[in-house]
Amino acid sequence: MRLVIARCSVDYTGRLNAHLPLATRLLVHKGDGSLLVHSDGGSYKPLNWMSPPCTLVAEAPDAADLEDGVIERWRVTHAKTGDALLVRIHEVLHDSSHDLGVDPGLVKDGVEADLQRLLAEQVSIVGEGLTLVRREFPTAIGPVDLLLRDPAGGTIAIEVKRRGDIDGVEQLTRYLDLLNRDPHLAPVTGIFAAQEIKPQARVLATDRGIRCLTLDYEEMKGVDSGHLRLF
Repeated sequence: MRLVIARCSVDYTGRLNAHLPLATRLLVHKGDGSLLVHSDGGSYKPLNWMSPPCTLVAEAPDAADLEDGVIERWRVTHAKTGDALLVRIHEVLHDSSHDLGVDPGLVKDGVEADLQRLLAEQVSIVGEGLTLVRREFPTAIGPVDLLLRDPAGGTIAIEVKRRGDIDGVEQLTRYLDLLNRDPHLAPVTGIFAAQEIKPQARVLATDRGIRCLTLDYEEMKGVDSGHLRLF
């Protein structure tokens, strides 16, 4: 990655034309070929950019540019569309290159898979005496997140979400309808589990005989931050 802080102007030509007047900006030229033009504001969003596949070619300024004080021109052209960025550099304040290596990607904490795993390890949260049959229990319309066995002989199907809305309740309803046709599993009741359950989803779940479980992710990880509530 190359980072250049320079006094520059930028012209974009293609499906639309845009112009950035002369000012001090950060130019980020990434290893994938992309170029981003940043100001000291606007959070993460660049003022203008060119996405890959594209190529950057450094050009000598023409006579008119030399007269205006341009010392270098960057022309970035998109390989497919032909759109182009022309950066006219008047002064370079900083220029450095860095090899960042291969990025492992964003690892999210608290996604549905984490909630499902923790709940599978802590089925006593749902009720005493319950045992885990399987995570991702397969059905003809998709896997049920958790399937538990009730000591009284019934089965419990659990749908796990980070944020529970009506679509999640509808999804669990379809699973329950299908699972209750299996004499080896019936009767099957449902629990809708999420960190946050929208009021409309709670009303719909209650109307369909589905219990709602609000999950405290931090507590499930072993961090004391509140209590799980079973409604």
